[in-house]
Amino acid sequence: MEIILKQDVENLGHKDQIVNVRPGYANNFLIPQGFAIAATESARKVLAENIRQRAHKEDKIVADANAVAERLNATTITLEAKASEKGKIFGSITAGDVADAIIAKGIEIDKRNVKVDPIKEVGSYIATVKIYKDIKAEVPLQVIASGAAVEE
Repeated sequence: MEIILKQDVENLGHKDQIVNVRPGYANNFLIPQGFAIAATESARKVLAENIRQRAHKEDKIVADANAVAERLNATTITLEAKASEKGKIFGSITAGDVADAIIAKGIEIDKRNVKVDPIKEVGSYIATVKIYKDIKAEVPLQVIASGAAVEE
């Protein structure tokens, strides 16, 4: 069954994309949840008109997303956490903590688009930030123990 996505659905497609899915998935989940509509002839015409009108705006959005990606790639985030002498963190550092640190640097992102495995040890890591459709940035992270003595 062909459907038109009304918003991005992870592992399926992006907004305004026509995708082929099983009828049960479309009728029982995607359409009732408001994630998609059936790809009827009239819906396709409306979609084509909307895409035509948005085409020139898309270029500006992509340019802005690339600029944010460049800023993120050039930024290093340093996070402090209480840790044992062996470098094991009490608790963990999550994607939400990383997102807060990025926002504190003045870069506007959506917290839900930050992906990083929970960090449980002091060290260097990489966080992936999805900015727009297929535009992603990799942000280097430094996790240090809070109150760590600076070696001279």
